[in-house]
Amino acid sequence: MLAKRIPPKVLTDSKVDSIIVMGPIREDYPKLIRDVTMPVVYLDFYDEDQSIPSVVTDNVYGMYCLTRYLIEKGHRKLAFVGSIDATPSILDRYLGYYRALLASHIVPREDYLIPDRGADGLFIDFKLPLGDMPTAFVCNCDDAGYVLMERLRKEGYRIPEDVSVVGFDNYTFLSFASPRLTTIEVDVVEMADRAVELLVSMMHGADKEGSRIVVSGRLVLGDSVAGR
Repeated sequence: MLAKRIPPKVLTDSKVDSIIVMGPIREDYPKLIRDVTMPVVYLDFYDEDQSIPSVVTDNVYGMYCLTRYLIEKGHRKLAFVGSIDATPSILDRYLGYYRALLASHIVPREDYLIPDRGADGLFIDFKLPLGDMPTAFVCNCDDAGYVLMERLRKEGYRIPEDVSVVGFDNYTFLSFASPRLTTIEVDVVEMADRAVELLVSMMHGADKEGSRIVVSGRLVLGDSVAGR
């Protein structure tokens, strides 16, 4: 049985005037936040079942651009690595990948959709396609990308000579790894600034219910992609 979720004391003791929630968070936590009377902004995620204002990166277009880059490099067999039912962000990134395939008249394949995490949100062993290996893997995040590259290397694949891999987020603490991932950099500074601006306006009485601010990222070229 799951333990009962308890709101942070800063909320229950009314020690703050507003709150920014960085996510994603467990599905039972929004129920606690729903009854909070102070201004609340979600950062880096949103909840389709609530009208709480949010600031997110442009997951759909960012992944669309990343997938298009691979297609322009000659790749036609592209797999997506990510559990699309895990978070709204992963689903949005999958939709960007899917859109890029359709725009290039590439039929999405069911066996090229590879889950990367279980119900607890933790990474699981990737089940690589049998037989017809993709030439490129589009990973929902950099963490998944680097885990996948380790798995591919153990199975004898060279990156990017045999298989190309891309990620999303441009985590600086992963920049030491080799090869460096081609990825989408999330503008965390701009997102944080916009979240604070949104929160301040709400503290001054502005009604921002249901607002969603989308911040664009940028393509960062690494060493993990080769042309076909």
